[in-house]
Amino acid sequence: MYSSKASWRDVDDYFVGTLVAEDEALQGARSSGAKTSMPQAEVAANQGKLLYLIAKMTGARRVLEFGTLAGYSTIWLARAVGPSGHVTTLEADAGNGAIAQINLEAAGVAGWVDLVIGAASEATTTLIREQVEPFDLFFIDADKPSNPEYLRASLELARPGSIIIGDNVVRDGEVADPASADDRVTGVRTFLEAIADHPRLEGTAIQTVGTKGWDGFAIAVVLDPQ
Repeated sequence: MYSSKASWRDVDDYFVGTLVAEDEALQGARSSGAKTSMPQAEVAANQGKLLYLIAKMTGARRVLEFGTLAGYSTIWLARAVGPSGHVTTLEADAGNGAIAQINLEAAGVAGWVDLVIGAASEATTTLIREQVEPFDLFFIDADKPSNPEYLRASLELARPGSIIIGDNVVRDGEVADPASADDRVTGVRTFLEAIADHPRLEGTAIQTVGTKGWDGFAIAVVLDPQ
């Protein structure tokens, strides 16, 4: 019976080999992740393809991403919306941003990606103040203690029907521990509870296993105001 973490990796490798084609640009972005402030923190290839498919299935044209790193997931999202769409990706670390910019250019998507360096809270405040066109899809994959803040900002920048995805919500199972003192866990729990309590959100969360270990993601849709 397959049950070990090594077997989780084997299954992911099979899925990726069968269903996901990582071209040279994606492979390069993944490899360069080792040079970022969070090595090997990018999404798995099949999860990147899932983001791509969600964007495609929902007809997303405008995407806001929290956390760029080397730009791996950004490339997937940018390819999903295409040249007629737009991705804004927020990265706090300038060094990570420099790596990501090279990867976006290598993938041929830099023309419709706006890479913003600096605190996401400041960037989103600016977007809200400027009353930019609402985003169709949000991918929250940055510092977990700030997830509730990122959720609030996303709602300000969303429209009815917008999709909000939050990554890394399982924390190796610690998310189920209400006594956890880990601020990443408490940030995720507050984020999930905010989704549950908000009258304009309907969502769920899924746990996963694979090359990234035991993890998962939350997904919510923004509803019409009551």
